[in-house]
Amino acid sequence: MHFDVFNGDADGICALIQLRLAHPQTAKLITGIKRDIQLLDRFTASSGDYITVLDISLQKNSIRVNEFLSHGAHIFYVDHHQHGDIPNHPHLKTLINTDSAICTSLLINQHLHGKYPLWAITAAFGDNLNHSAEQLAACLNLTSSELETLKNLGIYINYNGYGSSIADLHFSPDKLYLEMANFQSPFDFINENHHIFAELQHGYQEDMTNAQHLKPEYHSDAVAVYILPDTIWARRVNGVFGNFLANLNPSKAHAVISYNKDNSYQIGVRAPLSNKTGADELCSAFPSGGGRKAAAGINRLPSDQLDTFIQKFEEFYS
Repeated sequence: MHFDVFNGDADGICALIQLRLAHPQTAKLITGIKRDIQLLDRFTASSGDYITVLDISLQKNSIRVNEFLSHGAHIFYVDHHQHGDIPNHPHLKTLINTDSAICTSLLINQHLHGKYPLWAITAAFGDNLNHSAEQLAACLNLTSSELETLKNLGIYINYNGYGSSIADLHFSPDKLYLEMANFQSPFDFINENHHIFAELQHGYQEDMTNAQHLKPEYHSDAVAVYILPDTIWARRVNGVFGNFLANLNPSKAHAVISYNKDNSYQIGVRAPLSNKTGADELCSAFPSGGGRKAAAGINRLPSDQLDTFIQKFEEFYS
């Protein structure tokens, strides 16, 4: 049995598109919303199984990785988040790089020697790695209009991954992947499935219009904290709104907070674009926290710890 396990955001989806275009393989798809990162808990693996894992933290899945390896499974693990101790095992192959300018799709692009760079560029834009996307695009003689199209598609795919459940999303990540998987180029996908692109574009623009009317709950010279209302549109937009704020104020760190159904908070942190570091360290200090240097989050912060988080957030980036 083959399993393809991937984050439901632009990076995870575009990484798997590249890999399966280069190496077609029928596999069981395991994915979920952006914050659903312990995806290896969803299935069991045994001797002879092959598992590809894309864009989820090895540190958060280390128990299952070791368990699957002990059962005789083979694992190919590609990621750019915190990894912890990487097992030394003959059945484990890893491509892990936590550099703040790298995402999983860029790692896959390197692995495939640049075979499908347009999908990697799309993913990098989706992960708000605009400079990295533009650097790769510079080799391809794209027009400014084509580059803007890839940027928008990456943002829209990423936007689609956020929510408290699949029901909040416009498209479930596995179905969105399947709609795109057979296209050699993002431009071909858009031309053949413009209705999907248009639906994501409309949803993104509508939700972002709502978000841009919000005022910060707390702000200083170093940080700004926004609390979103308890609505579906707010749960969908919390990640891309954080990226929007980071691009708007590149010298400031931002936290975007939304409500979970159990009255806890979900927090997304963006480090300053001028100093893309520390978001993972800050968020990992809280249970259910983690991520990467430039962008990280806390899945469930008890409501009585919000003031503590804001204080530590201010102290960390001041």
